[in-house]
Amino acid sequence: MTEQASHQSNNLVAFSFGEPEAIEPGRWLTDYTELFYDDYADYWSTPVSRQGLAQIANTNAHHGALLYARRNMIAGKFKGGGGMKRVQMQAFAHNLIQFGDAGFLKIRNGLGRVVRLHPLPSMYLRRHKSGDFVLLQANNQQIRYREDDVIFLSQYDPRQQIYGLPDYLGGIQSALLNRDATLFRRRYYQNGAHMGFIFYATDPNLSESQEEELKEKIQSSKGVGNFRSLFINIPNGNPDGVKLIPVGDIATKDDFDRIKNISAQDVLTAHRFPPGLAGIIPTNTGGLGDPEKYDAVYTRNEVLPLCELIADVVNSDPDIPARLALQFTLE
Repeated sequence: MTEQASHQSNNLVAFSFGEPEAIEPGRWLTDYTELFYDDYADYWSTPVSRQGLAQIANTNAHHGALLYARRNMIAGKFKGGGGMKRVQMQAFAHNLIQFGDAGFLKIRNGLGRVVRLHPLPSMYLRRHKSGDFVLLQANNQQIRYREDDVIFLSQYDPRQQIYGLPDYLGGIQSALLNRDATLFRRRYYQNGAHMGFIFYATDPNLSESQEEELKEKIQSSKGVGNFRSLFINIPNGNPDGVKLIPVGDIATKDDFDRIKNISAQDVLTAHRFPPGLAGIIPTNTGGLGDPEKYDAVYTRNEVLPLCELIADVVNSDPDIPARLALQFTLE
């Protein structure tokens, strides 16, 4: 071996495994922002991105499921009124819980009397500086509704009274963490044997061609068809000539389970939803208690107050006749 070759063989080669990622690259979707009036669009901005709230509901299993469960519980108590079917009350309740506010449009006859109510999608509902409402359409078009044509209910926000604020915002970061843990796990299984160990070979009987073949086999173990076994045959080889030196815990099973469980509990807490009603598998021998009792307490403390709030804001409107008054089963 020449002196130059010997010098090259002793060089240390280091690899870069990518740049660090920002913790919250899409934080603008969920951060609370000060309201400002958009003069170009001609409506008040929302405190939290409606698009962000909608996306999170579809990317986290627990948070999305709880939205559906809470809205179904309210719709299940609906007896009638407003000229609506239960599916329309379900849509209104979903808007109220997911976005923090919701609106009923008063459908009037030729005499100007209200004949029925129709839920407006909160995703695209905005407030005008005059107090009127704006419904966003495709191609930057808008539908304008007078203030007295919309019954608007919002969950209280002490920082502003133009829009409502969802009651689960404190659990959004946990919902995102739960999602990120799942995505990391998916990447691990898709990419396979990433840098989880060092393959260390000192056997002098290992030829250069065998070394190249081993490199190809290890590299090809990534991606589709990963986690394959590897066979090595070195005639008259040294039993300690080939070793695997772990770099870290490539499975991280305990961390994954702990992150998933803790973040799921945080999401349940943000919704104030009992684990016994959320399909959570108990980790202790005592279980999660009697679901019937949890259901009764949750209905009394969470579901019925929202039903009463919806009925109160609609039935107290001077344009709503008695025959259109909303009725819920408050038992």
